[in-house]
Amino acid sequence: MEVVLAILVGILYTAGVYMLLRRSILKFIIGIIFMGNATNLLVFLSAGLIHGSPAFVDGTTTNSAQLADPLPQALVLTAIVIGLGMVVFILALKYKFFEVTGTDDLDQLKQTDSQK
Repeated sequence: MEVVLAILVGILYTAGVYMLLRRSILKFIIGIIFMGNATNLLVFLSAGLIHGSPAFVDGTTTNSAQLADPLPQALVLTAIVIGLGMVVFILALKYKFFEVTGTDDLDQLKQTDSQK
């Protein structure tokens, strides 16, 4: 399972970089989303996949090696929330950019400056 997830991380990073290099702002935003999801999956995967019980134990003594580490899960959850806020902000900027310029192409951004 870890090999499949590692390949998925590589595919997401590759697709994210490819989308970041496109000329459309919407594809740029999708690339940022792919890169964020790949990073979250990488952090989650680097903690190791443990098929154990959660870290909440009801007073019994158990082997701590069998418990799932809650820190990477908390980091990924925080990163998901921050990433969602960032995507909403970028989409608002894209909407304003489209209102002002009337285009989605970044090459036409050079022509929006006023000639002095």
